[in-house]
Amino acid sequence: MLEFKRNGAIIASGMAVPDRIVPNSYFNELLGEDVDTWLRNNVQIYNRRWLSDGESMADLIETACLQAMERGNIKAEEIDLLIIATDTPEYVSPATASVIQDRLKLVNAGTFDLNAACSGFVAALDTASKYIQADSQYHNVMVVGAYAMSRYLDVKDKKTATLFADGAAAVILKAETDGRGLLQSQLSALGEYNSWMGIYAGGSAQPVTREVLEAGGEKLQFVKKIPTEINPARWEQMIRTLCDREGINVKDVSHFFFTQININTIWQTLDALEVPRERAATVMHEYGYTGSAAIPMAFDSRYSKQEIKRGELAVFMGSGGGLAFGAALFRM
Repeated sequence: MLEFKRNGAIIASGMAVPDRIVPNSYFNELLGEDVDTWLRNNVQIYNRRWLSDGESMADLIETACLQAMERGNIKAEEIDLLIIATDTPEYVSPATASVIQDRLKLVNAGTFDLNAACSGFVAALDTASKYIQADSQYHNVMVVGAYAMSRYLDVKDKKTATLFADGAAAVILKAETDGRGLLQSQLSALGEYNSWMGIYAGGSAQPVTREVLEAGGEKLQFVKKIPTEINPARWEQMIRTLCDREGINVKDVSHFFFTQININTIWQTLDALEVPRERAATVMHEYGYTGSAAIPMAFDSRYSKQEIKRGELAVFMGSGGGLAFGAALFRM
């Protein structure tokens, strides 16, 4: 029998979105023009979920984590580490992970937030896996991708408000020696694009003042249009790199979980890889673009329905502002 090194196998997932549904027709009425047709044809977003007044991102995270723990039969005291990937935190400080550790009474868990914009979940998944691989004190690690971008949108800016939405999803990694878990990973960046898209107020460079608020500086801004060819080219290259390192053919990968901002980018990447399009899970249609939550939400859409078989290969491929990229190859 083959002996494998200690690794973190994904044993459970959970997700949560707000109850409030915002259809494309909302923007047709608000903006006085047809944006529904463009959204349906170009990105395939039909609805999105936004937080209501009185809700916060931590509420979504709490629900997603509880669901994952119930499905994985993991008690609160058995979680050793909680990593939350987000760039829309509950507070600037302290970390959102501290809020969730308190709410869920994860009394034995260390905590921290990770911000790699919309690629954050993959970076957090990579980090969690390496904690388990490197240190025997970590047995169960919970990884969350969470997003509350509706709080930072100018609803009359059709370039942003029509795309972005809110959600959270969690996975639990359990230490195993059966060959499951992270096989290969790669993080990369194109930092020269850091000023092209983001929320630029609220940090030390531009504190929030009355003048900043009046100018809308605390809102998400698309300063320059990021070239559309970057994502498919980088995604294809990184996925091929992981498969080459592992000595497998990309066609052996059964599931692909991509950043969900543009379905055409997903199709373009899979076509270049010569992989059937149905191998990619897509959830943007009803949930909109949920940033660092999008990939784990796509994963949950299959894992929770038992559509992912034990031993199958899966790729997690994320990208986001910065520009930051993360890719991970897992055996399920």
